[in-house]
Amino acid sequence: MQRSRNIGLLAAVAVIAAACAPSGRMPMWTYTPGGASGAGTTPAPTQGGTAGGEVLGTLAVKAFDLGFEPKELSVDKPGRYEIKLTNDGAIPHDLTFSDGTASGLAKNGETVTVTVDVPDGGLTFICSVPGHADADMKGTLTVAGGTAGGSAGGSVGEGGAAPDTAVQPDPNAPAYVLNPATAPAILAGETHNIELVIEEKAMTVADGFVQKVWTFGGTVPGPVIRVKVGDTVRITLKNPTTSEVPHSIDFHASQVAWNDEMTSINPGEEKIYEWRADYAGVWMYHCGTAPALHHIANGMFGMVIVEPKEGLPPVDAEFAVVQSEWYLGPQGEIASLAKAAAAAPAPDFVVFNGIANQYLDNPIKVGTGDRIRVFVLNAGPSIDSSFHVVGTIFSSVIKEGIQLLRDNPGLYGSQAVDLSPAQGAIIELSPKEDGLYPIVTHAFNFVGRGALGLLQAGDGDPLN
Repeated sequence: MQRSRNIGLLAAVAVIAAACAPSGRMPMWTYTPGGASGAGTTPAPTQGGTAGGEVLGTLAVKAFDLGFEPKELSVDKPGRYEIKLTNDGAIPHDLTFSDGTASGLAKNGETVTVTVDVPDGGLTFICSVPGHADADMKGTLTVAGGTAGGSAGGSVGEGGAAPDTAVQPDPNAPAYVLNPATAPAILAGETHNIELVIEEKAMTVADGFVQKVWTFGGTVPGPVIRVKVGDTVRITLKNPTTSEVPHSIDFHASQVAWNDEMTSINPGEEKIYEWRADYAGVWMYHCGTAPALHHIANGMFGMVIVEPKEGLPPVDAEFAVVQSEWYLGPQGEIASLAKAAAAAPAPDFVVFNGIANQYLDNPIKVGTGDRIRVFVLNAGPSIDSSFHVVGTIFSSVIKEGIQLLRDNPGLYGSQAVDLSPAQGAIIELSPKEDGLYPIVTHAFNFVGRGALGLLQAGDGDPLN
């Protein structure tokens, strides 16, 4: 799995990695370090340590693209230590400490050794290759009972800078529950009676972060509803007495009056929302109770797939992916409306199917050469998506009723699908060789905030 993460992270951050080639200069800090040399100063780098004395022990660190493992080191007492850096990544990395001690570059598969004198206050370290520290290649080396001087920063989303948030990760937070990406089968028949029960619940939205989310049916996103043109959908929406606030539902695939089925229901109430699927496409549904921004930002959204009456051509596998944003409130509480309402949106996480990095940790497996169909929705509420699967070309795209057909006369293809909030698409692709294909939004500033997954073709290894 670690190898998979390394390759996926490298591919997903190719844009910033291109700017990270090492120079002939000694490594320099990309931010002002603290630590033994004091804040506000930039020490001259020192190769191999600054003082003599017996080496008290050896520590091992692995570098991958882009991070260290572990990123928090500890020793029992101050003194001289040997640090072995092994680079498991595909691009060069180094280890540079806040007192200026530097290891020199390690290329892919190489191990370099540096000795460093650790003071009582500890040290921080970075990879000083330009851009890598900003992409969160930072760590701490502490003495037992103390803290490292300066701040090396923390990370909850790999592949980029950590979220700038006052909400700190909880090491005791429960693990997230994987939300499978497999698209459901089309519902049988022509009339569909569906019960959606609203549930307000605690949910882990990223490693170490729990929010009290509002949901349709207990999941974020809500359940995918898949029908065909001409079908009738009859939703019974229930708001239990255990809820704290009113809720409602708005199906973008419907044509009904806003002040009819879309009105809010209080805790303990229910209502019927009936509509006919007149148009094919990928559609959003969401809570429209004021402020709708807050209800969407707190998890109340989902996808409707309406197929043409004759259906869609068969493929080997189908997946449903919803991009959305989390604006963190305090641990265990609801999302922050103030943060979500900012004129320049700055979400703590941008995610696929509700949870940061879940398909990085659990790659979506497909057959090499298989024809893959992905239903994609950008639920927002505020950030555009540029949906892209690295290493593939979309041979067929249906976006908001506009079609790029497979095997068109000019053999045109698509590299990314741009989706504003509440827009959807149906894409088809085929991975050509065994390997890993990162799933991202090509707005790369959000890849490091959770919008990163992996499509694994075959065994994931292109070399065997």
